Amino acid sequence: LLGSLQATRALMVAAILLGLVAVFVSVTGMKCMRCMEDDQVKKMRMAVFGGVIFIIAGLAALVATSWYGNRVARAFYDPFTPVNTRFEFGSALFIGWAAASLAMLGGAFLCCSCPRRETSYPPSRGYPKNAPSTGKDYV
Repeated sequence: LLGSLQATRALMVAAILLGLVAVFVSVTGMKCMRCMEDDQVKKMRMAVFGGVIFIIAGLAALVATSWYGNRVARAFYDPFTPVNTRFEFGSALFIGWAAASLAMLGGAFLCCSCPRRETSYPPSRGYPKNAPSTGKDYV
């Protein structure tokens, strides 16, 4: 096989393995899991770390899919390629692009779930409560 085809296969395998690792790391950091229940900050950091791994896996899948799509497009428009051996974009490329986009989007959502730091704003004061109505103040 060509070197570019072997590289795209290796990137896709790496993306799949990184996605599996990201699932396990992210599940550990979910609020509904009882693992690491005593330290919520570490639990949230695990979720963020899983999100980063998801983004890396999505980028690897995106690079591999786009690299192969570029190869297909260049071969299609090459005048020296015989007509009966030309490839077109298939459903696997579109599924790869969608999967990469969803993996990066999910990773971004997990990264946005990091704990907020304490702000230095003064505590907010509540509104004063109205006195109960006696029923006689109507118009």
